[in-house]
Amino acid sequence: MQGASRESLAGVRAQFAETISAVGSGSADRAALAADLRAVADLLGREPGLRRALADSSKPTENRTGLLEALVGSRIGAGALDVLKSAVSARWNSAHDLVNTAELLSVDAELADAADRDALSDVEDQLFRFGRIVEGTPRLSRLLSDSSAPVAQRTELATGLLEGHQADPVTVRLVGAAVHGLGGRSFDGSLQRLIELTAARRDREIAYVVAAAPLSPAQEERLAARLAAIYGRTVSLKVEVDPSLLGGVTVRVGDDLYDGSVARRLEQARGALTN
Repeated sequence: MQGASRESLAGVRAQFAETISAVGSGSADRAALAADLRAVADLLGREPGLRRALADSSKPTENRTGLLEALVGSRIGAGALDVLKSAVSARWNSAHDLVNTAELLSVDAELADAADRDALSDVEDQLFRFGRIVEGTPRLSRLLSDSSAPVAQRTELATGLLEGHQADPVTVRLVGAAVHGLGGRSFDGSLQRLIELTAARRDREIAYVVAAAPLSPAQEERLAARLAAIYGRTVSLKVEVDPSLLGGVTVRVGDDLYDGSVARRLEQARGALTN
């Protein structure tokens, strides 16, 4: 988000932090709040005319909040309605930014539940591992990413797999949200975004590491320390092994890619010889 949308998002999230505190620390209450926000985000995603009307800052604020309350006021909790009214009252560069904000607030509610139970690290790790399982199982990846299949059916498949492996309830619900898609992202892209948001909640940066062979604990510790010095915050490593690299590692942090693999150096050498 840029400009007015970025400022509006910061203000709405700050208010939402107070709403979460008021809701209390019960998992059921936080889950209900998240579900309400996700349901409204889904509604706005399906109804372009509605999201444009709610995000149109040229219309009086009371008209927009009144429309919101008339449509969903009797179907969602008071906490969700209050924060959504605040969002509708703000200025957005596009109607899609309003939808994305409702989605993000839903994730915030889920992560607040995990934080209260000191389970954020588990959720982050489970999301990453599930993503690697999906990536390594082409048929499962196709099924979960097939936009022509009913969302409910794909969600049941994904959450059923996780529940069978005793994943944290927040992990299960966030994977369900990834199936729906966040901000128009694919399933894989949504899952990656959720991992990053979970790490940010822990005040950490995510580094995706691909190594030719498993790293020792000491190697991981040195790499994490070096990246922390570069980015100025604690770095959470997500490591996978790919023997095709032949040696060395690749590291991706946000848009930054560090490729120290033997395969990359051989490719460069071949290019130099060809030229």
